Amino acid sequence: GAPTISIFLKPPGVIPPGGSTTICCICERGYGSLVLYKGSHRLRALEQSGSMAEFSISNATYQDGGIYHCHYLEGGTVLARSDELEVSVEELRLPRPHLSVLPGYEVSVGDDVMFHCTTTQPSTSCYLYLEGQIRAQLFSREQGDYNLSHVQKGDSGRYSCQCYTTSASGEWSAVSNTLDLVVR
Repeated sequence: GAPTISIFLKPPGVIPPGGSTTICCICERGYGSLVLYKGSHRLRALEQSGSMAEFSISNATYQDGGIYHCHYLEGGTVLARSDELEVSVEELRLPRPHLSVLPGYEVSVGDDVMFHCTTTQPSTSCYLYLEGQIRAQLFSREQGDYNLSHVQKGDSGRYSCQCYTTSASGEWSAVSNTLDLVVR
């Protein structure tokens, strides 16, 4: 069958102007080429190291924001394309939130875990990021909690959170501390 490609930002989150991030594309098959697109515009073929290819954005500008995806080609034929990755460049005006996890950083398969994103800013919503995942999870609004029940090995990894005001201006915070969850 056709290979699958995953695409994600490392580190995840909204990037401030002048900031940096890396777009990562992973394809299980290593002998073709991975090409990065922004919208319908082909940017370039990416250097692969094993199954991973990276595209760095440094000194980000508003023009770097947009929708990116990767194509996997063999002999000039597109065999697969990744999901779309939205990259946002915004001023980060709000204070950095703090991410914590209960019962702790090391848990067992099947446990329930609760992430808590603490911010001093009133009326904000926060996102939970897991590095390597394209989708962010929204914290439940009232408590700033995110419950992960019956964790599996795949829930291991590096988490962070980021908040934004829910008013029309929609201002963003810096990204929180990261924490590494280990599921044993």
